[in-house]
Amino acid sequence: MQHVDVAVIGAGQAGLSAAYFLQRAGLRAWDDYVVLDGAPAPGGAWQFRWPSLTLETVNGVHDLPGMAFADTLAPDVDPGHVPASSAVPEYYAAYEKHFALPVRRPGRVSVVCDRDETTMRYRVEAEQGDVHARGLINCTGTWEHPFVPRYPGMETFTGRQLHTRDYASAEEFRGEHVVVVGGGISAVQLLDEISRVTTTTWVTRREPVFLERDFTPEVGRAAVAQVEDRVRRGLPPGSVVSVTGLILTPSLREARDRGVLVRRPMFAEVTPDGVRWDDGTSTRADVILWATGFRSALDHLAPLRLRGPGGGITMTGASATRVAARPSVHLIGYGPSASTIGANRAGRTAVRELLQELGET
Repeated sequence: MQHVDVAVIGAGQAGLSAAYFLQRAGLRAWDDYVVLDGAPAPGGAWQFRWPSLTLETVNGVHDLPGMAFADTLAPDVDPGHVPASSAVPEYYAAYEKHFALPVRRPGRVSVVCDRDETTMRYRVEAEQGDVHARGLINCTGTWEHPFVPRYPGMETFTGRQLHTRDYASAEEFRGEHVVVVGGGISAVQLLDEISRVTTTTWVTRREPVFLERDFTPEVGRAAVAQVEDRVRRGLPPGSVVSVTGLILTPSLREARDRGVLVRRPMFAEVTPDGVRWDDGTSTRADVILWATGFRSALDHLAPLRLRGPGGGITMTGASATRVAARPSVHLIGYGPSASTIGANRAGRTAVRELLQELGET
């Protein structure tokens, strides 16, 4: 049993950022705060990304506070050939070591519950022993909670169904017809890759909107502001892409020129050998790839009853990370702090607000 002031759950971008600011605030590693990480090694969700996602094609790797990502790369590195799944974990490992952050691994958290409702202390049940904490900063992200919608006939499909989380390489689909479902960034990136080696059909619920202009900071801030407004009102966060649209990168422009970005509306049902639309037409498929995103991995917090009737969590605080009903609980990676750059900013404000709540100077 370990007693601390603050337990940080998750050691991705958000968790490491929070740990850094806890250290800067004067808390002692292991004695005053601890980081519990369920991943097998440093790197957060980055270590599980598909190999073809390189530093050139990834959306962006933002620096953690106090150490630049570029400082951990060889000076002659070619970003087009370095997998993000190796480079980013190496960066996070160097960061943990440099700042001597108290990351406990394996430290997967199974459940968090009240130890004492009067003093608002929490019992965090985790690998290698439970932790009692006065405050929580949850940074578990979404990777552990892939979302696949339910459609009639899915159980009858005789081909292969997989989620973005299971994707390894386009080569595994060579010679097969792949139906790609989803309108997010990952969906179009995988569609582009797979279409280079085999035939594809692209399906989305909504008509995709492509950005013909650059994704400027102003566009990003406007999108984050809309997501933040939703969580402050207790609504589910929604997708940032649904607000900003999709960036038409050079590779996607080339895919459009190849006729790949021809979107079809969502099918009505899955058949044993493909999918069928409302008008009765069908398309044969060997594979259905559900690039349908993720949901916040918060099941371990269920005993705290954070969610409202509509499934959302009402958030407050400067960066909208503080749970309104539980001021000693902060969620980084939920809503506006879901981006890597948002996680850094949220880590600073969450630490400041939580220590104020706990009466720490």
